[in-house]
Amino acid sequence: MLGSTHGTFTTDPRRAHVVACGELPPSTVHGSALTADDLDVSGRPLHADVPDLDRFFRPESVAVIGASDAEGRPNAGITRQLIAWAERVGARLHPVHPTRRSVHGIPCSPSVADLPEQVDLAVLLVADPLPVIEQLAEAKVRFAVAFASGFAETGAEGAAAQARLAAAVHGSGLRLLGPNTNLNAFEEFRDDLEGPAIALITQSGHQGRPVFTLQELGIRLSHWAPTGNEADLETSDFISYFAERPEVGAIACYVEGLKDGRAFLLAADRAARQGVPVVAVKVGRTEAGARTAASHTGKLTGADAVVDAAMRQFGVIRVDGLDELQATSALLARARRPSAEGVAVYSISGGTGAHFADLATEAGLTLPTLSAARQAELHQWIPEYLNVANPVDNGGHPVGDWRGRRIIDAILDDPQVGVVICPITGPFPPMSDKLAQDLVDAAEETDKLVCVVWGSPVGTEDAYRRTLLGSSRVATFRTFANCITAVRAYLDHHRFTTGYRSPFDEAPRTPSPSFRKAQALMTPGQQLSEYAAKQLLRAYGIRVPREQLVTSAAAAVRAAGLVGYPVVMKASGARIAHKTELGLVKIGLTSASQVRDAYRELTDIARYEDVPLDGVLVCQMVERGVEMVVGVAQDPLFGPTVTVGLGGVLVEVLRDVAVRVPPFGEDQAKAMLRELRGRALLDGVRGAAPADVDALVEVVLRVERLALELGGSLAELDINPLMVLPRGQGAVALDAFAVCR
Repeated sequence: MLGSTHGTFTTDPRRAHVVACGELPPSTVHGSALTADDLDVSGRPLHADVPDLDRFFRPESVAVIGASDAEGRPNAGITRQLIAWAERVGARLHPVHPTRRSVHGIPCSPSVADLPEQVDLAVLLVADPLPVIEQLAEAKVRFAVAFASGFAETGAEGAAAQARLAAAVHGSGLRLLGPNTNLNAFEEFRDDLEGPAIALITQSGHQGRPVFTLQELGIRLSHWAPTGNEADLETSDFISYFAERPEVGAIACYVEGLKDGRAFLLAADRAARQGVPVVAVKVGRTEAGARTAASHTGKLTGADAVVDAAMRQFGVIRVDGLDELQATSALLARARRPSAEGVAVYSISGGTGAHFADLATEAGLTLPTLSAARQAELHQWIPEYLNVANPVDNGGHPVGDWRGRRIIDAILDDPQVGVVICPITGPFPPMSDKLAQDLVDAAEETDKLVCVVWGSPVGTEDAYRRTLLGSSRVATFRTFANCITAVRAYLDHHRFTTGYRSPFDEAPRTPSPSFRKAQALMTPGQQLSEYAAKQLLRAYGIRVPREQLVTSAAAAVRAAGLVGYPVVMKASGARIAHKTELGLVKIGLTSASQVRDAYRELTDIARYEDVPLDGVLVCQMVERGVEMVVGVAQDPLFGPTVTVGLGGVLVEVLRDVAVRVPPFGEDQAKAMLRELRGRALLDGVRGAAPADVDALVEVVLRVERLALELGGSLAELDINPLMVLPRGQGAVALDAFAVCR
């Protein structure tokens, strides 16, 4: 299997192309050779490296380095916890200490070399783990955990120490959790709970505590991976591993920083292939949050818009709060696949139903109007003056007798309905007790999802603690917001994974014929002129206007005659970024005299502004269409990214853009357009003809290929504006800006 390189292969596309042609030996990941088929055209892996962590979580033998039983010492308490954990998982535990004969009555080895057997897992209770890591590697130990802090989270000196630790681990056969981690992996998990479990991954142990305590509500947890600074094992490794575990129904993550963007996407892709939902809190949405996260784990949080888009692209469900992480992962772990996407809201109060329906609809949930026949059926038990179209208001009294269950069953029988949600804003015994029991009984007899929002702030009522929480078939929430967030994620996840096709399977592995043409245009460290940038686009089959580059007024007049009036004239030079602001663009020229005058004016401005030119472009004037922007940028975590949005001079003001990380297919290119606030402009507004959306999608896909192949040598690219013409007429790149790395 393949995956994260931890620095073992180059991402330079030139080397990737050489490797692809068989001119260099393949790279390796943790000792596994990477062949040309394992790498995309940019030289990055196409498959996740899935570590076998069975012996980490369920070792047969454990060594505790620095074990102690001295009262009052932190190591003594940790050692006791590890002894208890080893007994629970059936592992043999070997204390290691240079001066003690025994620890807690267990014979003690003076050093790693003196251990009585080869161990699966070593837990390091030492301040400096580096010397011990080297000893463990020699002893062929498979896994180690380093609790020590003072590494990358402390600054440059600590980061250098962590790099030395990572280097010692790399290639040794040993896998390391930490440093700066804790004992969460060795917690006592309840073994009396059934059903699919949540596997938990956290970079801050305390932040995982709310999810861990879900066990007290009857929700099973199978694993907890506290990844710490991730010198070796990282969040992506655990996602890939948990996605393959049959007992795992959902993966819950608290992420402060991603170590390797490609490894994370490959892990998310593996989870999507398996249909296992990944729910994540990712801090760093704000500058303050990003600074705090970096100081805590020593990681680069990355541009949040890119992180958000990448997660959405590969089906990772991003939530904001730990309460949302609890509620959403619990629902996704246990709920069956929906039979329909419609949500029915059932309440004893018209006000409650209307309030919840407003919030649910605003969040994007679909509340279908129940059929006339279904409404007539419900009115057998509900007074005619009450609304039963959806939301369904029963008025209160029917829940106290036999009618309550009939109403619930009738709603569940509707083929449009896949989810029934009953918000109970406060207890009203005994009727609320009867309602809760009816909902539980109905849930046991249906494959559809039944949700209850128990709004009482007390939470000690029998209807909540015993009836609702005692059922594994009813999803119970404490707030409207958490219920809506979880249900939306549930429906989104199953929609996403139905027919999921991995973009990595179809990612290009060898360069296209366009690559050689484009590579010849690249000048390292330089900005390309507009003319050269457009030649780059031409190489990848992206249409540009009819135009000629000229160096005299007479040549400009001849070019205008060939291009056809009216024309646009623009100064072209490698140091020009914003031509309009400098007055270096003239539009709507209709005669030879105007062209001669424009040429002289453009060259005079360039001399005055001390802007060197490679010539003046005489261009076809294209007026009818929607101005868009398509571009490439480099993200420090994910590499090249592709952006599409509303273009023109206001692009930086409107900021109406969507982002994706290559590789992606046509479905994601279309999804990018749906995300735009101004999407309606492409459909035609105020009498305008619909734009050629298919041509726009094609440009996005060609730019994606360009980004993959030139990612190592292209710092940024902007096509602005890309004029998307009326349907069937294509799209034309009117201006382009490119900077080489």
